[in-house]
Amino acid sequence: MPSLHDFQARAIGGEERSLREFAGKAALVVNVASKCGLTPQYAGLQKLYETYRARGFEVLGFPCNQFAGQEPGSDAEVQQFCERSFGVGFPLFSKIDVNGPQQHPLYAWLTSLDAQPEGAGDVKWNFGKFVVGRDGAVVARFAPPTAPDDPALVAAIEKALG
Repeated sequence: MPSLHDFQARAIGGEERSLREFAGKAALVVNVASKCGLTPQYAGLQKLYETYRARGFEVLGFPCNQFAGQEPGSDAEVQQFCERSFGVGFPLFSKIDVNGPQQHPLYAWLTSLDAQPEGAGDVKWNFGKFVVGRDGAVVARFAPPTAPDDPALVAAIEKALG
């Protein structure tokens, strides 16, 4: 059975990164966008990162322009926006497709899993959230409107941290 650690992705700075570097850490994998009604969730994601990082937690942000063109900028523009507007310090990756024929392999795997409460299937919008345990297995999936401070999401992160 694959795990998060079996995939690679291009970091927003351009270098290929093995997600194996996050082995032993819990993570929240999120498809993000800068011009979405849910964009303010960046602040909550950064707060989660700051709150749990010392316990071995990462937020992994994957910009995506597939939903109403709400991530139109270049990688450099996305990074600058995130840092200036929300003080984002968690890892960001290059823009990817999370659905469809050009779907990134990581998202092909993530969306194939029947992780609750959202279940399997295409990502429905920006800010879909996958909670991943220290072993790289997905433990929960939350729909885009789920706020980063939602008690069920926080409980799933706590569980993933052990």
